[in-house]
Amino acid sequence: MIYLRSILFQLFFWLWSVAWAVGMVLTYPLPRRANTWSLSNWAKGLIWGLRWLADVRVEVRGERPMGPALVAAKHQSMFDVFSQFALLPDACFVMKQELLMVPLFGWHGLKAGMVVVDRGGHSTALKKLVRDAVDRMKETRQVVIFPEGTRGAVGQPGDYKPGIAALYRELNIPVTPLALNCASHWGKGFLIKPGKIVFEYLEPIPAGLKRGEFMRELQTRIDGATKALEDAGL
Repeated sequence: MIYLRSILFQLFFWLWSVAWAVGMVLTYPLPRRANTWSLSNWAKGLIWGLRWLADVRVEVRGERPMGPALVAAKHQSMFDVFSQFALLPDACFVMKQELLMVPLFGWHGLKAGMVVVDRGGHSTALKKLVRDAVDRMKETRQVVIFPEGTRGAVGQPGDYKPGIAALYRELNIPVTPLALNCASHWGKGFLIKPGKIVFEYLEPIPAGLKRGEFMRELQTRIDGATKALEDAGL
């Protein structure tokens, strides 16, 4: 049954995503809000497909930020990214520059006002990251960053990069850590495993901590809560 459910969901995922990706070209001449609405409904469709085709429920715990916010999330799966369009009112992501070369996906990212980073740009890239994040905050958006920079395996401690520390210092606002267990059900492989995906928005880390203290606190909270979700075997 798990193979059949996985096939059905994978077919749905690609058909649904291609249809929306092509249709969203129509939003290019429209205000950005049309693009945001499209991304949100695309992501909600994926959540529906997971529930009814793959027997994977999605549960949200904690208090989601509704206004301008900085969210630091665990990164395990593609769904870590997709889901936030449905769960947050106006999410934008810190995404690597290479993704702009992906047809449609990259174009939609630009239209949606994602924060694009050249990971080889070092100090120049960090300055641009902060500048663009400040601009998004003025639009009352939720800036989502994956501090590890790339997807990690289940149970693997994170290697947290300096970008989040730079944003924390320069924006001078609390950071909302986000723990999750997406890869336990929808990882890099083909199979979709039944169960419950949990997104747990943790208590915000207050502004003003020193860099080392902040990074330790962030990693402790995210990795600790993520491990607890994985150990629960949901």
